[in-house]
Amino acid sequence: MASASLLAGTATACGPFGSDDKPAADGGPSFTVAAAGDILIHPQLTDQARKDAKASGKGEKGIDFRPMMAGIKPVISKADLGICHFEPVVGRPGGPFQSYPDFLVPPQIATAVKDVGYDQCSTASNHTLDHGPAGVTRTLDTLDKAGLEHTGSARSAAEGNKPLITEVKGVKVAQIAFAFGFNGREVPKDKPWIVNQNKFDAIAAAEKKARAAGADVVILSIHWGRENQPNASSSQLRLARRIARETGINLVIGHHAHVVQPMEKVDGTWIAYGLGNQIARHDVPSGLTEEGAIGWFEFVQRGGKWDVDAKYVPTFVDIPPDPDETGALPKDAVHDHRLLDVAATLRDGDGLSEEQRSRYRLAFERTQGTLLNRGASKDGLSPLEALPGS
Repeated sequence: MASASLLAGTATACGPFGSDDKPAADGGPSFTVAAAGDILIHPQLTDQARKDAKASGKGEKGIDFRPMMAGIKPVISKADLGICHFEPVVGRPGGPFQSYPDFLVPPQIATAVKDVGYDQCSTASNHTLDHGPAGVTRTLDTLDKAGLEHTGSARSAAEGNKPLITEVKGVKVAQIAFAFGFNGREVPKDKPWIVNQNKFDAIAAAEKKARAAGADVVILSIHWGRENQPNASSSQLRLARRIARETGINLVIGHHAHVVQPMEKVDGTWIAYGLGNQIARHDVPSGLTEEGAIGWFEFVQRGGKWDVDAKYVPTFVDIPPDPDETGALPKDAVHDHRLLDVAATLRDGDGLSEEQRSRYRLAFERTQGTLLNRGASKDGLSPLEALPGS
């Protein structure tokens, strides 16, 4: 696992990670969290998973998402706690599957999420109720089977009322999760616990409940904001400030926009307004929708309080272009959907074309510019690994 002393260095031949697990400089408890954006499986990604399963002979029911996501494993697997945002509802392993507006995706994606190193997921999103209570149950059963803890939606009142608390290097870390709404669907009156909806009082109460259950640290995952907008909305800014000033929540991780939004430190609390897509393939890719960020957060207890140092890892989803009239791909085109750690790909990619290098550098620089555009650099926000050659 990564530790405080291993994260400040620049990139080496082995990347930004070392091998020793050293305590925090002042001897206090410390741990690291990696968290990323939306996991939303579109049909093109399922087609890719079928192609990869056919090539490897692995997977379940001819579907394997692990090769597609393998590029982020070196980062996620190094964190002491990996948190994903699992947006869609899962179907049966053999289908049928659906895309927008009511997602029903292969459950095999959960195996890949676990394989790259994630430990738990938030499951409160605008798609949580796409297939009603049965869809919620099937999704959570699937995450259980894959060995992923979860919070934000629930199969019973008892589950909904129990905080998710995980012991991380001796520290009890809670995750709470909320979403702004459910695409016009109402929360069933007889199942008010099925999914958490954004309300400040509910968020504050969930934090207090987690503290009462023994949590030392509370992380909020929140589905909010405006789709495809790189700037945080006024409602996001208002709610973030209220959370930072009126609760003890230690970190806020935002989702939903499908593009990267800024990070900033508000009264000592890091707010990641939107980490973009972890993996998705929209019908009309915008350029921004292929870009994302993994937030890397180091928690260190100093003087009885938790300090959080924030870094980021720009990511990119490679998308093959449309074939020409003969069915062939352009020369030097990528042939597979792949989720990449941008800096690592540039560092290790001797065989990259100039077009690929240019696109990946753009992804890194644009993600960096967006993350920093509310002044986060003054509070120490920096890349986990610098852009090679910069």
